[in-house]
Amino acid sequence: MKTKITILAMLFLGLGFASAQNEECMAKLSIFHEYVKAKNFDAAYEPWMEVRTKCPKFNNAIAVDGQKILEHKIENSEGAEKVAFIKDLLKLWDEKRVNFPSKTKVGSLLSDKGQLMYDYRKELGLSTLEIYEAFDEAYTTDLETFKNAKSLYIYFSLMVDLYDDGQKTAEELFNKYDDVVEKIEREVAKNSTGLNKLLAKEETGAELTKREGQYKRYYESSLRAFDQISGSVDAKLGERANCENLIPLYERIYEQNKNNSVWLQRAMNKLYEKGCKEDPMFVKVVKQKNSIEPNANTSYYLYLITGEQKYFDQTLQLETDPIKKAKLFNTIARDFKQKGSYGKAREYFMKALAANPADRKPHVQIAYMYAASANSCGDTNFNKRAVFWLAADEAAKGGNSSLAANYKAKAPSNSEIFSQGNAGQSISIGCWINRTVKVPSL
Repeated sequence: MKTKITILAMLFLGLGFASAQNEECMAKLSIFHEYVKAKNFDAAYEPWMEVRTKCPKFNNAIAVDGQKILEHKIENSEGAEKVAFIKDLLKLWDEKRVNFPSKTKVGSLLSDKGQLMYDYRKELGLSTLEIYEAFDEAYTTDLETFKNAKSLYIYFSLMVDLYDDGQKTAEELFNKYDDVVEKIEREVAKNSTGLNKLLAKEETGAELTKREGQYKRYYESSLRAFDQISGSVDAKLGERANCENLIPLYERIYEQNKNNSVWLQRAMNKLYEKGCKEDPMFVKVVKQKNSIEPNANTSYYLYLITGEQKYFDQTLQLETDPIKKAKLFNTIARDFKQKGSYGKAREYFMKALAANPADRKPHVQIAYMYAASANSCGDTNFNKRAVFWLAADEAAKGGNSSLAANYKAKAPSNSEIFSQGNAGQSISIGCWINRTVKVPSL
């Protein structure tokens, strides 16, 4: 009996202690949180550290506010003190993952760790491989929330550096390129789908809610970021993925992968993108992929190989996803553009815009074609240069303001419009362009 009373007494004392500790932690949390809101991070540091130490699982604010506090400390310190704060932020993220798992997006957190390690690699004395492995943990552990565009680029850039240093093979390099490109494409598709819904609502004349407006800005910002790194990833890979390197590699590993539809899809796409369409290896991969898993890509590639219209028709029938269909239309349009068939190219660029209004890049491609045709599509010097108004308009629609300004500068000036006496009039532009442009009013 005496033992039971002792145990109960200890239990109540323990509960009382825990309650008192929780009250103290709540008070300290309120203090450091108010300091953080006021951006007084130095004053917030001591009460925050106290709560972090005594009540590590008390509230997610320990991690959220703590990150802001330590980032301030890192920015405003030097030498050994700075390194200590960097390491403590890495430690804080590890603690967040353990103490607040339901509030932690693991891929995002691990990519943040990789980014911090990359940003301060000299201070931390880290190797390229160590930083790459930090990003790779984010990729392999939780790819869904590893979506920071800058970090995805650095992840791939480190792989290229490791390849150049002889620490990674060509196969590993090309596989990682495909991994990152496919991740970018998935993020672009998700953001494009979200943005297209909002654009469709605006097209009806309806006003977006405040929340929808925020989402629209987020989607647009994300798409700009992924568009930027997409070009950077290709530039970083550069000539390492030329036909001279790709074909021997694919010939060597073809047999072990000939029934792997993912490998075949990646291989034929890369051979196409890198201009290896004339090589027998491209034909071999395309035909094998078509035999085990035909899709719109294999049909289009077979059309390029054979020239048979039936494959072109299949290409358009097989793809139903609007984002993927827009990508396919862009591919077809670029091929027509490369051949100089500008009218057909514009037709498919316009189809791409209709399928995915969020992607405005086809407008820029149309602008390039208009500008390239200025001398051949106008009947007088004035009318030839008037084509640049059309080009500028398309460039502006595509979001390329510098290109639009460049084309406007090449169009007739106000003095030339005055001399011509046709301000406000419409000019018909012939040949494949077949458009009317209005001369600006003075």
